[in-house]
Amino acid sequence: MNNIVVAFPKAEVAKNVKKILAQSGYSVTAVCTTGAQALSSMSDLQSGIVVCGYRFVDMMYTEVYEYMPAGFQMLLIASADGVRDRGVENLVSLSMPLKIHELLQTIEMMDYTITRRKRKLRQRPKARSEKDMQIMNDAKAVLMERNGFSEEEAHRYIQKRSMDNGTGLVETAQMILSLMTDV
Repeated sequence: MNNIVVAFPKAEVAKNVKKILAQSGYSVTAVCTTGAQALSSMSDLQSGIVVCGYRFVDMMYTEVYEYMPAGFQMLLIASADGVRDRGVENLVSLSMPLKIHELLQTIEMMDYTITRRKRKLRQRPKARSEKDMQIMNDAKAVLMERNGFSEEEAHRYIQKRSMDNGTGLVETAQMILSLMTDV
């Protein structure tokens, strides 16, 4: 479950939203009454959802949106006019009067989206450093010279050995280099 920051200018509204979310099994990380407090709370966290109102004492929701960390999504709760006049793209909003089931469904959808994005980022292959690329290229060059492989065949050979041994590509390339250059 992702972090949830609730931010409304009126403390009682923020507490009521927190209570609704808590009763539905969501954990609210922070309750704030100013935009600065919300931004400060979010800066300590990597990702999550900020549920907020239209206007704070110190800033508008657009400023909070502009300065919030990249891993956060905003749910704006405002009057129907405020929701229509929003000047921000990719912003989820609900209009007042608020229906509890709409709030919970929206939070669930946003939570799922953030979790899915995190999973995709973890699954993305890591970029190799120059040193690692050089080791891979050296191992392929040795295989091409000694075994007459093409570059593609050498790469496939390293991949196959890597999978068979349960090691990473770079580690396998290092083993090939140490075995074939010491002989």
